[in-house]
Amino acid sequence: MYSISIALEGLCHFLAQDFPASPGMRHADVSFPLNDAFDPLAWLGSQICFPQFYWQQRNGDEELAALGAVEQFASLSAAQHFLTAHTATDDTRICGLNAFHPEQSSLFLPRLLWLRAGGVATLRLNLWSDSSLQEDAQRARDWLQQLRDSQPIAALSANLLRETQLPAKPEWLDLISQATDTIARGAFEKVVLARATDLHFDRPVNAVSLMAASRRLNHNCYHFCMMFDAENAFTGSSPERLWRRRGTHLRTEALAGTVASHSEDTQAQQLGDWLLNDDKNQRENMLVVEDICQRLQHHAQALEVLPPQVVRLRKVQHLRRCIWTELSIADDAQCLQWLQPTAAVAGLPRQSAHQFIQHVEPFDREWYAGSAGYLSLAQTEFCVSLRCARVGDSAVRLYAGAGIVSGSVPEEEWQEIENKAAGLRTLLLRD
Repeated sequence: MYSISIALEGLCHFLAQDFPASPGMRHADVSFPLNDAFDPLAWLGSQICFPQFYWQQRNGDEELAALGAVEQFASLSAAQHFLTAHTATDDTRICGLNAFHPEQSSLFLPRLLWLRAGGVATLRLNLWSDSSLQEDAQRARDWLQQLRDSQPIAALSANLLRETQLPAKPEWLDLISQATDTIARGAFEKVVLARATDLHFDRPVNAVSLMAASRRLNHNCYHFCMMFDAENAFTGSSPERLWRRRGTHLRTEALAGTVASHSEDTQAQQLGDWLLNDDKNQRENMLVVEDICQRLQHHAQALEVLPPQVVRLRKVQHLRRCIWTELSIADDAQCLQWLQPTAAVAGLPRQSAHQFIQHVEPFDREWYAGSAGYLSLAQTEFCVSLRCARVGDSAVRLYAGAGIVSGSVPEEEWQEIENKAAGLRTLLLRD
């Protein structure tokens, strides 16, 4: 498109200058007009270089598309150390995923970062080398030559061949009974158990097409898509913020408690009202609130817990309580350790619930129930990786979980994960 071509020309002018044959970090920003139909997701999906990362804030105010890696990081602490050790500018962003086990990440400093914040968009080129900026500038010049023009995103068109669930329904119902029995013995108060659904298709599934379809229909969600290579991706549309930091100001939330949604406003309102007044769901939500507050209380000033609200999504509705505070020090690596996994995706107490999950779940969560987003010295935001899928060639694995507390009914919990998985499943199985 015209806008991306003009922006890339501006970056080529930047690269034409002389750079020192010494270590360093530089970047160039080119303003990007928002007066055409440029779709950063479509542009990403047209490229043949990786990694690629797309992320959109749930209110739509912020959107980014990151392409190519100048440097990659296996943990958020390593990424944070890089930003501080190499005197990065406050707005240098590192993007990607943190796994369910927060010690593992797939984060990268992008070669190109398209960023829209409100009504302003920029295209940034990053240079960095621990030996020669001159050499990295040449690498960037060569790399830009492989970029392709943006093409429209193709519609999903694969046909389902078979479907399996881990665990299958009988085993799932048994796991819920095991969990409630263990809760009754006092081992933990809550545990979140998940199911993986493997869908096998007759042709490769395009992760960008799946992301575009979800973005179009699943509103009030963060949208994220990490493409590791041409065949493997992790994508999802999550309603839940893990944390947002602006300087030392922190916002997080407890999103726990679920009921079905409905396409008709009146029926959705009735279901939402029931959720606000249901003891089991209120108790589940408050367990998460109390856990977050306990984790943050020694590292922050006064904690403000906002009144509960109902978040209405396409297939489900959730209870949410927002929690605002100010940190003693802006440390994203510590925020990740304090907040992930929350009681909303693991349980409470964290360690005993975590051990139970590892013992009984018949699959590895990998990136599911981890987090997706970006960090910088000035600000950071990650969502919880929920309502998500791992895409690998012609196979798609969907994930969904349910919070189990005293009084949980196995059949109802099965219906809850069915409703949650439907947010992406229905997109893949459309006629």
